Amino acid sequence: MTAIAGDDGRADFLGHPKGLTFLFGTEMWERFSYYGMRALLVLYMVKHLLQPENAGNVLGYDAVKGTLEFLFGPLDIQPLASQIYGFYTGLVYLTPVLGGLIADRWLGRRRTVVMGAVLMAIGHFMMAFEPLFFLALFTLILGNGAFKPNISIQVGLLYAPGDARRDRAYSIFYVGINLGAFLAPLICGTLGEEKGWHYGFGAAGIGMLIGLCVYLWGTRSLPVDNVAKRGAAQEKREKLTGEDWRAIASLLILAVFVTFFWATYEQQGNTIALWADGYTNRYVNLLFWQGEIPTTWFQAFNPFMIFAFTPFVVALWAWQARRGREPSTVVKMALGCLGVALANLIMVAAAWDAETGAKASALWLICYFAILTTGELYLSPTGLSLVSKIAPASILSMLMGVWLLTNFTGNFLAGYLGSFWSGMAKADFFAMIAAIAGAAAVAIWIFDRVLTRRVAAPASASA
Repeated sequence: MTAIAGDDGRADFLGHPKGLTFLFGTEMWERFSYYGMRALLVLYMVKHLLQPENAGNVLGYDAVKGTLEFLFGPLDIQPLASQIYGFYTGLVYLTPVLGGLIADRWLGRRRTVVMGAVLMAIGHFMMAFEPLFFLALFTLILGNGAFKPNISIQVGLLYAPGDARRDRAYSIFYVGINLGAFLAPLICGTLGEEKGWHYGFGAAGIGMLIGLCVYLWGTRSLPVDNVAKRGAAQEKREKLTGEDWRAIASLLILAVFVTFFWATYEQQGNTIALWADGYTNRYVNLLFWQGEIPTTWFQAFNPFMIFAFTPFVVALWAWQARRGREPSTVVKMALGCLGVALANLIMVAAAWDAETGAKASALWLICYFAILTTGELYLSPTGLSLVSKIAPASILSMLMGVWLLTNFTGNFLAGYLGSFWSGMAKADFFAMIAAIAGAAAVAIWIFDRVLTRRVAAPASASA
């Protein structure tokens, strides 16, 4: 893989190529738009759009509701909203497979990113019109599919093979993701709750337009597209060995268990938002401010904690490594699932607290997000690292795409699990989520010996 700078290649952003500055800014604003809309989505559906007096105005409502009820049985407002949320957040992780194919075969990465950004901006503005709700979601899904894989690939293409700065570049890029995700609930969420839902969705659309402008502004500093040639000119793949097939099988089985991590983790944008809205005492009295914290602001806790906790987690691993006690990649992933289980056990205690008649303290949610975020840091980046370590080089990109599909299946399952929210005692619901995450932790832990041997072996095709 050859990195080709768009202009003179000068480094002016923390010792990195100029293009990283623009990719950072583009991704930050795209994530602002995505998480701004997501922070409002379930609340908007439950409290407004799917109410009987409004649902009839939505084009395709009867068809969507009928299809979901055919699959899952009768659905009241909250379970229906949860299923729609699950399908939307799931499909945004399926369409990147198509977006990557379009870029590789026909349009190239730059044009595909621009196409995706335009589609997403249109989708966010369409959300301001109630009849276009489902068409808006469909447009956002297509736009995200075109945008997401191709913006991330360009980060790596800024660097020559073996350039040690590449890992740090992705860390910087990840900060951009979480900076946008942190600001989104504070701005879009506040506008949506205080001024009107459509103001929040409109702000998300404006954020996406800003991201598109940043990308177009920095085009000359980005890697030149290299659209793959078809037919006989394509690179011939190496024949897979028995060891390669065992590695593929291990990854696919492990991916099944990781799906349950995402199914339980993604409750934060669904049922946890409903808990914050209806069961949490959000009133605070500080020296400099007193009032009720908007529900959507709780969605900012996770991204804030990600860039606050990352240095400490990395330092802990380094300290353990110096003593020969750093957990293997697979064990870290098991600990990530365990973190989600513990976070939901905290919510079991919060539910017991709320049963006394008063709303639960917001401190329960703060503790929940702190442990959940730590679990994410143990699983999400290490999972990508694992794929790069053991996947055969000839099909590395394909297996990375398959690995990202765990977000797709996990979000679908998250929507299904969330549909039980209104029909269960809240302590029982959180205990169910904790049990699922805990079972996934045990299953991944069992896989440690199998996969650790593969990681330690000289892979026939390491990335």
